[in-house]
Amino acid sequence: MNRIFFRFFVLVMLSITVATFVIYFAISRLFGDPLDDIARRQAAAQIFLIEQYVDKAPQNEWLVRLNKVREVADIHIDLIPLTSAYAGLPAEQHERLKRGEVVLDVGNKTFYRRVDLYGNYYVGSADDVIMAHDLPIDIGFALQIEALRYVIVALALLIPIALWSRSHWTGLQLLSRVADEVGAGRLSARARMKPSAITYPLAERLNHMAGRIESLLEAQRNLLHSVSHELRTPIARLEFALELLRAKAGDPALEARITAMEGDLDELNGLVNELLSMTRLDSGQPLQAESHDLAELLHQCADALPPGACRLTLALPPQPGSLRADRRLLARALGNLLRNAQKYANKEIRLSAQRGAALEIVVDDDGPGIPEAERTRVFEPFYRLDRSRDRATGGFGLGLSIASKAVALHGGSIRIEASPLGGARFVVTLP
Repeated sequence: MNRIFFRFFVLVMLSITVATFVIYFAISRLFGDPLDDIARRQAAAQIFLIEQYVDKAPQNEWLVRLNKVREVADIHIDLIPLTSAYAGLPAEQHERLKRGEVVLDVGNKTFYRRVDLYGNYYVGSADDVIMAHDLPIDIGFALQIEALRYVIVALALLIPIALWSRSHWTGLQLLSRVADEVGAGRLSARARMKPSAITYPLAERLNHMAGRIESLLEAQRNLLHSVSHELRTPIARLEFALELLRAKAGDPALEARITAMEGDLDELNGLVNELLSMTRLDSGQPLQAESHDLAELLHQCADALPPGACRLTLALPPQPGSLRADRRLLARALGNLLRNAQKYANKEIRLSAQRGAALEIVVDDDGPGIPEAERTRVFEPFYRLDRSRDRATGGFGLGLSIASKAVALHGGSIRIEASPLGGARFVVTLP
């Protein structure tokens, strides 16, 4: 947010600077160099003496008056040939000097003017030029005045812009905080500001969006919760009916069919339990965090893994230490990762932990691995790499999503990498 207003401030300053140069060159082009005008005003007294005192003298007294001015003036006045004057001036000034105008050389604090256009004062006066140098010209002081003028103009522009921007900045800061809270899952966050605020319409739209998202997610959670609970009743009835049917059945084919139906019911029960777990994670209930021994927690997760054909190895640092977490939720997340590894591993699963800037718990397997393009999508609910529906590898696509949500509630994250064992590596990073 600060970068936006810093760039805006830099843009305003650059605009003022560019405008200053444009004004200077435009005035120079249309009305002459402003510095020349300033220098002419500073040398106005000396120019006045030449034009009003010396030039008004009769022809036979012109040189006498010029010598008097030389004696009393603080400047040095010389008579030089016209050709020498041309040599000391740029070409664009020659025509003005030829017409008899006063021509200023601001850098050398000098002005030139022809003595006489027609040689009336004395013989050869038409080829002479008055050169007055050491004039009281101080361009540095004039430039300071001009700079001060532009600074005052810049401040007159920047102060209202700053006051106007400040109201925007405070409003946008508030909206940024609310957006961060909504993004963090606190959907009840709202931007409270006065209707007179400039960003009030944007705040209203943000509040409306947050309210809409909150209501949609709440409706989704209520639907999942209600459907999950409503499914339990017919599932219980089916289980009871199957028990009665098994008690009366004697046909081996019917027994096999009942067993398959019980497997389907177990799958439905598992789905309902997973949906209820998702609903509880999305409800925003506070964590019941306590300090736990890391080694004990990882041993518990390893022991809770159902028996299988794969070998599970546990690698812990010499001093595992402890961590502060909701034991039930974190154990559920790690258990889901271990069961996922068990589902796809060929022979070996490895559970390890290491401490650095953060705690990393790593689950490796030697299965087929996960394509890089799919590594973020596998955490989406109901997304499965294996599209088959059999109970051996199908699943519901909720285990990794639940693990990701549980870790996120602890302020951590899960990423997927290629495992040294040849399969997938799930890295849980916890603060």
